[in-house]
Amino acid sequence: MITTHGTSFVAVVVLLGLASFAAGKEKKAVSDGMSNYNNGNQLFEQKQYELAVAEFTKAIEANPKQAAYYQNRGFAYIALEKPADALSDFSKSVELAPNDQRGYIGRAQALIGQKQDDEALVDLDKAISLKPDDPVAYRLRGFADLGRSDFNSALADLTKAIERDPKDAESYGRRGFANRSLRNYDAAVVDYTKSLEINPNAADNWARRGYTYTFLGQYEKAIPDYEQALKLNPNDVDTPQRLLYAKAQLAARNATPPPPPPPPSVEAPPTPGPELFTPLNIGIAVGVLVILIVIFVVISRRRRVDESEISNKRIR
Repeated sequence: MITTHGTSFVAVVVLLGLASFAAGKEKKAVSDGMSNYNNGNQLFEQKQYELAVAEFTKAIEANPKQAAYYQNRGFAYIALEKPADALSDFSKSVELAPNDQRGYIGRAQALIGQKQDDEALVDLDKAISLKPDDPVAYRLRGFADLGRSDFNSALADLTKAIERDPKDAESYGRRGFANRSLRNYDAAVVDYTKSLEINPNAADNWARRGYTYTFLGQYEKAIPDYEQALKLNPNDVDTPQRLLYAKAQLAARNATPPPPPPPPSVEAPPTPGPELFTPLNIGIAVGVLVILIVIFVVISRRRRVDESEISNKRIR
């Protein structure tokens, strides 16, 4: 799967290819290969891309000088996720019809699919110079800008695409990504919301808006967006983890906080300790003193008696 910034790019390229393809159906083709060319167009619209390639190949074999045959086979290759084959066909169409904008549009899509964004910008500048009001060229140039992480340029190009096609859900979604990358979170939410109003089945944009709400700390809004994204795309890898994170953050925010400590008050005077010279303490002290005196007297008398006996023994 071809990816840009971790998101699916093939679906977007196929949609653009269908738009450019439809524009090319009205081109006048020479009689050689015309039947196969028309068959290929019908198969392409039925999304039978392999069979369409086979018919366009027969048309090219019948008339290798017809640029439209290469262009439409190139768009079929893009739908089949074969950007290298598409690049070859579109380069041939540019060689045959250097003033045909569709060749540059198609080659730019193939280049973006191979992450050759700088080269794609050259083709898109040429396409815009040939047809300045075509929203597809500005949209693709915005995609190439995103691939180069040039978010300000992407913002400008996608805005021009939206001005030329206000119903372009994908351009709103990609402009939302550019705004989010520039930390214009509120503007990103507006863009994603508009994109979802036009195409409510775009799972990626539900997930992206939810992720933007997470940046804003609006977890109560992120959670239903993540849930809707998973409902539309249960195989999403990143969204379940982001959903758990949003739920945990919301639960932590709503948890009952511990009661705050009481406010400081005027310091109360210290509680006085027990008085030392109470009648009870004085009585105890006197009693202890009397006991000590008695003990001292007894010891003194005992000592005198002992000394008297010793003296008597000596005299004897």
